[in-house]
Amino acid sequence: MRVFLVQHGEAVPEEVDRSRPLSQRGREQVKRMAEFLARADLVVSTICHSGKLRARQTAELLASYVVPSEGIVERGDLNPNDPVEPVVQTLGQGLKDVMIVGHLPFLGRLASATLLGSGADILAFRPGSVVCLESDDGSRWRLAWMVTPEIVR
Repeated sequence: MRVFLVQHGEAVPEEVDRSRPLSQRGREQVKRMAEFLARADLVVSTICHSGKLRARQTAELLASYVVPSEGIVERGDLNPNDPVEPVVQTLGQGLKDVMIVGHLPFLGRLASATLLGSGADILAFRPGSVVCLESDDGSRWRLAWMVTPEIVR
């Protein structure tokens, strides 16, 4: 099983638009990443997102290239300051590859809790980054790879 953690693309500042949609640069970051993932034949069953506009837009752009067999799902437990434990528990229950589009500090805490069982900040997420975690049995996870928008041109 693989879980792909994706930080949403760059969003416009809250002072410009309180709903914080993706900026033009953010859309371009996510599109480049989506094209890269499609060329790598990435397959996921579901793309989950927090419901915040920037995460939903990121999930929709990704889904147009990495077509999830079971669609896009909004989850209420992927917001920036939500506890990660409920999500960690559900990761081990499924056998399908999933993508989670969310925010910092949540994604960093989720990766750390999954890999180390602690809240240590171990990955340098950037807007539009993708982290791949793998597990054979759903209980022990390891980092398979990480790609940032700076690498994907």
